[in-house]
Amino acid sequence: MKGKERRMFPGGNTSRGFFSYYNHIINKKDANKIIILKGGPGTGKSSMMRKIGMYMQEKGYDVEYHHCSSDRESIDSIMIPKLKVAVVDGTAPHVIDPKYPGAVDMIINLGEYWDSKALEENREEIIKVIDRNSKFYKSAYKYLEAARAIQEDTIWKMEEVMDFGKLNVLGDNLIKEIFNKLPISENMGRERHLFGSAYTPTGWAEHTDTLLKDMEKTYYIKGEIGTGKTTMMKKIYLQAVQRGLDVEVFHTPLIPEKIETIIIKDLSIGLSIMDAAKDNNYKVIDLYEYIDKEIYNIYEDSIKESKEIYEKLISVAIDKLAGAKKNHDLMEAQYIPNMSYDEINKIRNKIIEIILRFEN
Repeated sequence: MKGKERRMFPGGNTSRGFFSYYNHIINKKDANKIIILKGGPGTGKSSMMRKIGMYMQEKGYDVEYHHCSSDRESIDSIMIPKLKVAVVDGTAPHVIDPKYPGAVDMIINLGEYWDSKALEENREEIIKVIDRNSKFYKSAYKYLEAARAIQEDTIWKMEEVMDFGKLNVLGDNLIKEIFNKLPISENMGRERHLFGSAYTPTGWAEHTDTLLKDMEKTYYIKGEIGTGKTTMMKKIYLQAVQRGLDVEVFHTPLIPEKIETIIIKDLSIGLSIMDAAKDNNYKVIDLYEYIDKEIYNIYEDSIKESKEIYEKLISVAIDKLAGAKKNHDLMEAQYIPNMSYDEINKIRNKIIEIILRFEN
């Protein structure tokens, strides 16, 4: 039987710049092998990881595909949970350093298989496009930072609008329902933090459906920005950790401190603010019920105006990311004709052999 797949983002384009959760791709202490791929754009890292993932799925293994927020079709890493193996793109900005060199971590430099002489002949053009790339991202991050400021303005208003006392009671009741008298454990559960969605050069992208599809119960947390969604979900996942349960926390790309989705695998329970939970859920938790409508009416026009400005800022930020992607394509165009892809295919087969050593 073909293995299942889950998709997510290990890093994101955020109001804080490029934000990395790469250290959460795989637990390094438990990992059998982490293969770190080095090499410039166009060296075949993403295609290689995708093909390895598909091969392992055909062999019946579940595979996580970790997508690139700068190109939603590109893969930054794959992870095979059963074998405790990950293959990771280790080039900037998503740098991952070996923690246990040789024993766990293995570095493969795909730069060994490019035509250095041909690249040297295009030295000036390569330097120009690489240096230009950071300018596109800096511009995009400025607009995302401005969009965050607009959202925070709405959050401050909603602090007055919401009845957080009643929300605390709701959260406590939900904790009792989810954990059903499960006691606090001497052994703390583990937290894993990633992104379930991203701002990309082609717009908003998300993979929440792949995260929730095997959950027996999904709670849909309904409410706009500032209604207390993250506060509630954080309380719940910390309660899970205290009970010795491992938790996956998927964050929002604009404000990475905020939460979109949490997965408590041991209980087969997910909680999410995303449409994937809206369309198929066990229960809806509607935070709109805890809004003081009289106070909200005072701020309604201002909140609506802020939302329009926010959407414009996000649109401009995505345009800037699209500019970075076009520039990145120019970078790849310098490397692709000068790569020995026959050698890259040999490396792919070698990596598969290494992964399969851990079958038993």
